[in-house]
Amino acid sequence: MRSGVPNHVVAKKLGAPLGTVSWWRHEDRKKRGEPSPQRTSDCPRCTGEPVDHEAYSYLLGLYLGDGHIVSRKKQHHLSIFCTASWTGLVDEAEKAMRDVMAHPRVRRRYRNGCVEVKSFTKHWVCLFPQHGPGKKHERAIALEAWQQEIVDAHPWEFLCGLVHSDGCRVTNWTTKVVRGERKRYEYPRYFFTNTSDDIRQLYTDTLDRLGITWTHCTRGGKPFNISVARRADVALMDEHIGPKH
Repeated sequence: MRSGVPNHVVAKKLGAPLGTVSWWRHEDRKKRGEPSPQRTSDCPRCTGEPVDHEAYSYLLGLYLGDGHIVSRKKQHHLSIFCTASWTGLVDEAEKAMRDVMAHPRVRRRYRNGCVEVKSFTKHWVCLFPQHGPGKKHERAIALEAWQQEIVDAHPWEFLCGLVHSDGCRVTNWTTKVVRGERKRYEYPRYFFTNTSDDIRQLYTDTLDRLGITWTHCTRGGKPFNISVARRADVALMDEHIGPKH
């Protein structure tokens, strides 16, 4: 290791866990008084580097819907959870993470029909100040001014992230009697479901800015569902979002 052989090569050669080899290297440096190398960060908030606004707006929507951040002393990562059958969504989530910050390690974890896309760096808390203890629907969620500017500039990407996480495009049907004959009619609509009043407000405020008509779809006395069903609005959302894939 002192000659510069990478940790993963040493781990493979010795048949030892990569984490163990990393610890050996750390302890060896500490005994010799050698400082650990500083990790390079490409966090836009810390370095002042420009951020991919389109990718960030989409990733923000994913995070508010099905994401969370683990930020502890020895573990820091952003996780986005996706249904395993939506392989395109899994790819988009990973791409957005890499487009926002390319340096952190990204991997996928498969379990019980779900894919957890994880990106490892403590700097995700810089980009998502909504992170905090407890569940998102049990605490206040509000965008900071710089985040709102990005969402205002790229509203469709933000809506796409929210729909891809906590929304869906479905086909509803109804029947009507026409000239004495009952006929079946089908029509598409978009749903967004989230128990956080604040996150639903962010969704509907963005719809309002785009001129899209929406309604509450209350179930069991709980207004957790937002519906977009007007034909022109559905067509517009199909153009920019479309069904999950």
